[in-house]
Amino acid sequence: MNPTPAANRRSLELLAPAKNLEYGIAAIDHGADAVYIGGPAFGARHGAGNGVAEIARLTRYAHRFDARVLVALNTILTDDELSEAERLIHELHAAEVDALIIQDMGLLELDLPPIQLHASTQCDIRTSAKARFLQDVGFSQMVLARELNLQQIRAIAAQTEAVLEFFIHGALCVAYSGQCYISHAHTGRSANRGECSQACRLPYTLQGPDGTLIAQDKHLLSMKDNDQSANLRALIEAGIRSFKIEGRLKDLSYVKNITAHYRQLLDGILDELPADAGYRRASSGRSTYTFTPRPAKTFNRGATDYFLQGRQADIGAFDSPKFAGPAIGQVTAVGERHFDVALPHDAEEGSQEELHNGDGLSYYTADGVLAGLRVNRVDGARVHVAEAIDRLAVGTTLYRNRDQAFERLLAGHSAERRIAVRMRLEQNAAGLRLTLADETGISGSATLEHALTPAREAGTALAALRKGLSKLGETIYRLRDATDLHIDLATPCFLPAASINTLRRTAAADLDQARAAAWQRPPRAPEISPPPVYPERELSYLGNVLNARARDFYARHGVAVIAKAYESNREQGEVSLMITKHCLRYSYNLCPKQVKGIRPEPMTLIQGRDRLTLRFDCKPCEMHVIGPSRQPDNARSIPILPHAEQRNR
Repeated sequence: MNPTPAANRRSLELLAPAKNLEYGIAAIDHGADAVYIGGPAFGARHGAGNGVAEIARLTRYAHRFDARVLVALNTILTDDELSEAERLIHELHAAEVDALIIQDMGLLELDLPPIQLHASTQCDIRTSAKARFLQDVGFSQMVLARELNLQQIRAIAAQTEAVLEFFIHGALCVAYSGQCYISHAHTGRSANRGECSQACRLPYTLQGPDGTLIAQDKHLLSMKDNDQSANLRALIEAGIRSFKIEGRLKDLSYVKNITAHYRQLLDGILDELPADAGYRRASSGRSTYTFTPRPAKTFNRGATDYFLQGRQADIGAFDSPKFAGPAIGQVTAVGERHFDVALPHDAEEGSQEELHNGDGLSYYTADGVLAGLRVNRVDGARVHVAEAIDRLAVGTTLYRNRDQAFERLLAGHSAERRIAVRMRLEQNAAGLRLTLADETGISGSATLEHALTPAREAGTALAALRKGLSKLGETIYRLRDATDLHIDLATPCFLPAASINTLRRTAAADLDQARAAAWQRPPRAPEISPPPVYPERELSYLGNVLNARARDFYARHGVAVIAKAYESNREQGEVSLMITKHCLRYSYNLCPKQVKGIRPEPMTLIQGRDRLTLRFDCKPCEMHVIGPSRQPDNARSIPILPHAEQRNR
């Protein structure tokens, strides 16, 4: 077993998404212990690629706070792409990236630098056997399947020493990650290659086995968004150590708001946990904010904690995959370009709700369509809009999906992160020595060779010294309170303000250098010997083996039969295009476990010209979405091509 340092097993890491350098810096400023970001190629979010130089700048910033930068290189690769991927990994290693997030096991057969490896969500880790195998071949951290419950997480944690990661917020893929092929089957754009067309967000009609209509034009494969705010302590107790926020394509306000929200929740838990439990933050510094985090105010499809506490009925966002926003009030009158609205008391804010110029509003029309309006001007209860009002009726509930005032708070400088230090000024043979020691015990110092002249007014001189030395605003450091500044002088002396400033700045710069020198690259875990045996003897197309080196990897670890990935276009006829824990029989109260004697199978999902068969595997409680590929039989692997960014997936 690859041992994980004991400190890591008690470190709690908040892992935030970074679309680019700006977003990564914002995530760290707002409290992230680590960020994950896409490189220039082979990341599973094509709208979120970044050059190595930009990533290097992010690592330098992150390491100032002992935070980590993880690069997602988590697509499956063709044989022709392996050499480029190998070259890129060496460049990322030189840029001092802390770890790679990968799913293609062929990468482990390459000549890689000693960079730490993390198992991507596409590795579909649902069992302790698979988690143990990945640990034993050299993965230090792995994100578990979103569909797991607390009992399953505890079982995996009991069998592994690798750091376990879990998604706590953001969009939910309805399929097990890495086990969805609808996009490739219908468009040639593979989710495992970073090009998902998001078929799960489309409207579908659901028919029973005899053609009976069960649901029409509903977003039946669209899930609400993940929100584990209430379950963080339970996840810690179950063994989760890295808490991951989804959203490498989300807006900057989302990154700021959601990161700050979970930072405050985790800090609250750390403050409550007994000191002898040994839990600690995974990075240095504390963030302060100019706003109060409000997750409901940034993009979401409603909230669910999914299967963590067991199967629940209300996990789907069937009405719309868009962001409706929290309810804001009810329409009391409608004019041509204005309407009146009754606004309730905001219990969370403790005040009356208010609308603002520029707010975005949404509402459901009588036929269930989500419509929207932008507020032009507010006069008391009357709201004026620029566009014509469409199907808005008296009594309709209004939702706000853009709070202009809240967005303004997040648009500018909205957080500051500083590391607590203790400061000591003492006299030595040359003059004065100032030492700054940070919260981890690292110190920096500066000496001022200056003739010391006793002050005429000792109290005034000491006050001036304290005031001048406390001015750490241009640094990343702060004094928690006045007791962290110690002045040990036999006789208080007078120093010019310029001398005090030079002494303080030089000591802070020396501490910067000492902290940078203390950074250590996270170690790459070695594979155990002899090579561990993979938990399965056969791999179907669900194994996502697209290149010869991945095939070599699985063969070296005892797999006897290895099929090619679905993206190789070798599958004929109808196969499972999606495997999901979401069950439409359960959603519509047609599950045999709910209603004795009923077994409506197969069901059919219809979307345009596509007819997809639903089969239900009740033992693991899973639904298979089955259909043929529209790709020609002689098609080859589809290259990864840039496409329009899909925000708020």
